[in-house]
Amino acid sequence: MSRFYQLDFEKPLTELEQMIDAAEIRLKEEMAAAASAAPGSISPAVMTIQAELDDLRRRHTESLAELYTQLGPWETVRVARHPNRPQTREYLNLICRDFAELHGDRRYGDDPAIVTGFGRIGPVKCLIVGHQKGKETQEKIACHFGCAHPEGYRKALAKMKLAEKFGVPVVTLVDTPGAYPGLGAEQRGQAEAIAVNMLEMSRLRTPIVSIVIGEGGSGGALGIAVADRVAMLQHAWYSVISPEGCAAILWKEANEQTNAAAARALKLTARDNLELGIIDEVIPEPLGAAHRDPRAAADHLQRWIVARLQDLKTIPLDRLLDARYERFRRMGSYAEQASPDGLAQTIAGG
Repeated sequence: MSRFYQLDFEKPLTELEQMIDAAEIRLKEEMAAAASAAPGSISPAVMTIQAELDDLRRRHTESLAELYTQLGPWETVRVARHPNRPQTREYLNLICRDFAELHGDRRYGDDPAIVTGFGRIGPVKCLIVGHQKGKETQEKIACHFGCAHPEGYRKALAKMKLAEKFGVPVVTLVDTPGAYPGLGAEQRGQAEAIAVNMLEMSRLRTPIVSIVIGEGGSGGALGIAVADRVAMLQHAWYSVISPEGCAAILWKEANEQTNAAAARALKLTARDNLELGIIDEVIPEPLGAAHRDPRAAADHLQRWIVARLQDLKTIPLDRLLDARYERFRRMGSYAEQASPDGLAQTIAGG
């Protein structure tokens, strides 16, 4: 039960996990001894250890539930970055059948930081587009740690146009700290590629759903997140900038204190984004987050995708496009009115 990587706030669980591991070893040894002495019988020692193990597991579950119901924004960011958290390719393996990957942007090359391809999610044929950060060191380097280049966004748009041509809905999985900021990416038109994607997705004549499955950083996330329905997994984050970037700008230093303060100010959690109207729904994760039970997380994700796509298919395309456009135009709108003391008051719209 113990794990090589552990989040700082999960350290109180370490002792319990070590006790559970030890009890499981003792149980196996006692069961083996009892089986050799009297095959088919259960010794009192086995029953005692089993009861102890059940109690330890119960205490662990209760402690885990308490920890994850009290997560702060910075802790949520840490969970979203957990190295064992499922990424796009893992979700494809868990929820997608007959996946056929498509490569290249037909202009410059292929970007492994964005995965595209046709497949079936439940009964629905769709195009899947998602960020891929990588798991092992070599894959992370090849995928630029999930920071896509312009060719990645152009690849995504080219495949979405293909989906539009065949009347296939689009599913996007967002998981990036931001678009790649290097010189080569800028020379090849990083900002233009993201802007064109946002424009074209706003008028793409096919249903689109988007889910932030981990990190949703800035324009790098928006480049594939203009959709009819947008959701976030429970322990994902979605913001205009990362907490570290915000802290470096505001306080000229990114450390645990400033990162935590920035995370609180950015309102980046799923609950915050739902309250602000940036997303439509929060998809629940299993106890202890998706990295503890990827299969259960994938089941929640699949049910949401299938249900929303089936709902969107019943809406006429022209009405769907108008609603999609208005949805994003409303974000950040505000009005000013005079207060009784003569000062202007700002009222958020949307």
